[in-house]
Amino acid sequence: MLRIRLNELAKGNDNGLLQTEVWKWDGIGWNEYVAQQEEDFIRADDDLFVTIPAEAGLYRVDYYIKPLEPLQFLEAADVNGLRAEVLHPAPFKTKEGTLWGYINNEGRTAIEPRYEYAEDFQENGLAIVQRKNSSGLIDSSGREKVKPIYSFIAPFAEGRAVVSDAKGYTLIDEKGKEVTAARYDYLNSLHEGRALFSKQSTTAGGSRYGYIDAQGKEVLPPVYLDAGDFMNGTALVKIAEGEYALIDPDGKVLHTYKHPFVGNPGDGLLAYQETENGKYGYLNLDGTVAIKPQFTSALPFSEGRAVINTAEDYGNAYGLIDKQGKQIIPATYYEVQQLGENRVALGTPLYADQPYRGSRYVIVDAVTGRVLSNHPLLGVNNYQHGLASVFDAKDTYFIDKSGKKASQPPVIAGSGTLSFSGSLIRADIDQRTAYYDRRGKQVWRQNGVIPLRPPYSVLEKKYKPNRDYLVYYPVIEGIADIEVSKTVNSRLRSLSKAEGVGSGGAAQDFSYTGDFAVEFFRKNLLVLELSGYNYPFGAAHGMPTMLYEHVNLRSGRFYTLSDLFKPGSRYVEKLSDIVGKQIANDPQYTYIFPDTYKGITADQPFYVDEEALYLYFAPYEIAPYAAGFPTFRIPYAEIMGLISTEGDFWQSFH
Repeated sequence: MLRIRLNELAKGNDNGLLQTEVWKWDGIGWNEYVAQQEEDFIRADDDLFVTIPAEAGLYRVDYYIKPLEPLQFLEAADVNGLRAEVLHPAPFKTKEGTLWGYINNEGRTAIEPRYEYAEDFQENGLAIVQRKNSSGLIDSSGREKVKPIYSFIAPFAEGRAVVSDAKGYTLIDEKGKEVTAARYDYLNSLHEGRALFSKQSTTAGGSRYGYIDAQGKEVLPPVYLDAGDFMNGTALVKIAEGEYALIDPDGKVLHTYKHPFVGNPGDGLLAYQETENGKYGYLNLDGTVAIKPQFTSALPFSEGRAVINTAEDYGNAYGLIDKQGKQIIPATYYEVQQLGENRVALGTPLYADQPYRGSRYVIVDAVTGRVLSNHPLLGVNNYQHGLASVFDAKDTYFIDKSGKKASQPPVIAGSGTLSFSGSLIRADIDQRTAYYDRRGKQVWRQNGVIPLRPPYSVLEKKYKPNRDYLVYYPVIEGIADIEVSKTVNSRLRSLSKAEGVGSGGAAQDFSYTGDFAVEFFRKNLLVLELSGYNYPFGAAHGMPTMLYEHVNLRSGRFYTLSDLFKPGSRYVEKLSDIVGKQIANDPQYTYIFPDTYKGITADQPFYVDEEALYLYFAPYEIAPYAAGFPTFRIPYAEIMGLISTEGDFWQSFH
């Protein structure tokens, strides 16, 4: 990788910002944008530079001075009904890990970060938060209105929220009171006074669906093979194999449809199949045929139009039709997304031979089929109030209904989404969160420095050589010896995989994301969690990785598992026995594959805190992929006879 320093170009330009772009010749034109490594929280002694990948090719560096402009004032969107002071969920990096709290409109902390996750405040003044892997509700003062005792809480709808625990699903009211003692295998939110539920049938076998009201009363018993939510006073249910019905809230059958498949209604039409595994068409509500079966897939109508597919063998040839079946957009696209407000995104693969690697999108008028903007977008979201959040190869920003970049700021380097949060705009870009006012001024950003204790802190650095590779890695500040500091931080950067990747493109056959957190800090010991996720393009799923590095901030030493124990101790045998007994006797480990656990190794992955040693295994090693990293907690009290209490490792945090 070649670095080109730009320090001299930036000198004497206090009235403007140095803007740079790097482009690569693709054989046709300068069409391939080369993303730059973005370094947040650059120190004064750092160089300003652009990077050229260490790959053969023609590259062009554009640079110019962009004058500092006064912020543009735009009227805030309609916030009628919102409280005078809207609080916004915000993640903070701390020495206890990433914790969520809330900020006010000025960016000041209103509720201290103490949650594992926090959601937006709802119209009823309540917000869903998570603590110790359980969900509860708080008000705008931070008081707990519902203690975190549920495994899941859905947003409120019609004065009720779906919650679940080990017993199943039920509804709670806005005071947190369960409206019924009954538990269900599945329960959806209220729609028009009815909530869809399912129970396992004791007689017919399999699940059956019914509906409860806001008081938890079963108004329609679980007799349906399948069912949908109520909308516009009706719901579609499956009453028998090959027979569907449209019912009202009292269960009265309005229409029946005897077909192998009938889909939920949209704009008064229902997708259906005339024959088993046959083509799809559309029915009117009365059961008459509106559009004859001719499609290999057919989505519900919305705004008078529906997305259909004509490709055979699970291929992609999507288009857009009107209610007469006429193609507004020809069925030739890999993707068609209805964005609302009469706008559609048409997607074509970035790489024709690797369509699973994502698409580039253009914006189209859904009424006429006219392309509004040919600028290639890599991500699009639905329109709201005339704006849609998008990102391209460089930036994330809003577009208006013309399909072009909107006057509403901000424009932020990186990939992600913008969303309105009261009078602020929330930006979730490159896995980090910030807030802006409607003029585009940043009022809060996720911190990139984690204070430990003077003189120590952990600085976050960002490495993003291309759009498929993003790593946040730690830099420890405060280590007295400069050479030791360089050695420690060089090793952490290498372990974080924040190096050695080029410009991406077709040659890179995987994506990778990496991040870090402070797992434990005490006295001189810092334990850092380095997490990663490698996804080979086209694979069923990626593979997560997790490393815990134990660093002595005085000496710069990295500790291994053996450093915790007395020389010559049989710690491997003892720890293997303890883990084996936990697997055999603790019900939480029933997911472990039978006969796969053979003991631990001398360098078994581990981490420590003030109370216990933790040993863990990689996915698939002794358990299913979905189990993640099976982890076993061993209190020090169980193994004190083996621990070298006078040793350097133990003394580093005692």
